Amino acid sequence: MKMRLRLAFITNAKLLNSGFRIRHGIHNGITKTSLLSSCNICSRAERKWIKPVGYNTGVMTYNSLTKQKEPLVLAQERIASWYSCGPTVYDHAHLGHACSYVRFDILQRILSRLFGINVIHVMVITDIDDKIIQRSLEQNISPTVLARMHEKEFKRDMQALRVLPPAVYMRVTDNIPQIVAFIERIIRNGHAYVTNQGNVYFNTQSIGSRYGKLVNLGGIVGEQGVQDKRDPRDFALWKASKPHEPHWVSSWGQGRPGWHIECSTIASSVFGSQLDIHSGGIDLAFPHHENEIAQSEAYHQCEQWGNYFLHSGHLHLKGSVEKMSKSLKNYITIKDFLSSYTTNEFRLFCLLTKYRSAIDYSDASMNEARSTLSTISAFCHNVQAYMQGHLQCQPIEEGLLWERLSATQTSVGKVLADDFDTPKAVDAIMSLIHHGNCQLQPVTKVHGPRSPVVFGAMLSYVREIMGVFGVDLLDEKEGHDSSGVLNNVVEELVHFRSEVRKFALSVEAPQDPKPGSEIQRSHPQPDKIPLLKACDALRNNLAPLGVHIKDRSTISTWEITRGETRKN
Repeated sequence: MKMRLRLAFITNAKLLNSGFRIRHGIHNGITKTSLLSSCNICSRAERKWIKPVGYNTGVMTYNSLTKQKEPLVLAQERIASWYSCGPTVYDHAHLGHACSYVRFDILQRILSRLFGINVIHVMVITDIDDKIIQRSLEQNISPTVLARMHEKEFKRDMQALRVLPPAVYMRVTDNIPQIVAFIERIIRNGHAYVTNQGNVYFNTQSIGSRYGKLVNLGGIVGEQGVQDKRDPRDFALWKASKPHEPHWVSSWGQGRPGWHIECSTIASSVFGSQLDIHSGGIDLAFPHHENEIAQSEAYHQCEQWGNYFLHSGHLHLKGSVEKMSKSLKNYITIKDFLSSYTTNEFRLFCLLTKYRSAIDYSDASMNEARSTLSTISAFCHNVQAYMQGHLQCQPIEEGLLWERLSATQTSVGKVLADDFDTPKAVDAIMSLIHHGNCQLQPVTKVHGPRSPVVFGAMLSYVREIMGVFGVDLLDEKEGHDSSGVLNNVVEELVHFRSEVRKFALSVEAPQDPKPGSEIQRSHPQPDKIPLLKACDALRNNLAPLGVHIKDRSTISTWEITRGETRKN
């Protein structure tokens, strides 16, 4: 039976994943209605999604409840209640976790900064469960110490990845009385039962075919092995305590909460019976989110608790069909990852695929993200050089660039309103940069007026929209991998080198230039050639160290970047 359930879930997960890819949440207004008698068997028609009534954001988003894109309608104007499942803090967070959290962080940033939505985000920290207890026994430390240690590390990792913190983190162990009260009400409403062993289970038969809103379970039998359940599909709300395990007092005896009940309780304690958006990885759709829906609607006696469920796709190591996970021991810790790549590079990596899509991690995919970021950074650097007068260019087709900028702004807003399509948004931005680069062709002599304003507008927009995505192009630690002191040292070095080059190139022009030609490039005097060679050698030697000098006639510009290859 266990294998039947697992195979069935894999099939349904593939159906869920066929339209999208992996994690984080959003919330929307919910219609408050009364549940029919708890003993009634619900028809399949009762699974129908109820479209919320309220504020239409103008955004379409894929809803796992309907398996299609739906208008994102919020219960309150410009307010989105958003609940997401946080980490179970028994070990280091890995890159698979990071991918999900960063992707949903990008969605929240888009909603708030581009569409003017105030996102009220709540995240739970699971600081007590089977894995935490087992790991604490292995390490001979208390579950509380273990959980606090990894919770602190998780928050530090999220800060390093520039993930905005939720309005509040809420721990399971801080909410035990609320969880007990939540379970008691579900029992009173006729949807849970207490066993002789002191366990409490949700009665899935009490809600009939309403069980299976996210994953159509049909007549599939649940996992076998627990002796005191009435139905194999029933799931634990409260687990009776075992020797040497942490426990709390309840009317059914000592024990601790089941996994799913914590999220329903904590989300309800903040948002009540209405939730706009719930998010998480696709692997949480069943059984976790399915069970959350069942117990929350049983508690609130409503037909629809959460209006939108958003799921992110898995992160895979390239060439592997398995997701990155601790249990498979195929993971990379966030700390190790950030020793080789930057936060901006990882966020670009996430932007280059849809949040609902599975994503392959490899050196090649990270180098693609790094190359994209390098192109953006180089454009910004060249625009600044042009605006400062350090880069002389051919006459600019200013009207064309204004048109491209306006079209890009419209296009990016449109694709992001269509289920947060970041790959298309990045494509539009890169197209704008391409057209800008086509105009920034250096020449030795300028003919006609300059057009710094349009490039200033393009630069401001690129910085702004990348900032919406959480990519900080002005972060010196990211863009330059250096300190302010080092920047000043490099500035003085390049200035000195420029003065040397200017002196070495300051020779008289030929006496008889060819008619109709531009001023001829003069050959330096023989005694000055060693100076030019020394300048070239300095430029070439600094490049592998991340200091890139560009000579533009007698003027030189510079930037500091990370290496183009991954550190070993």
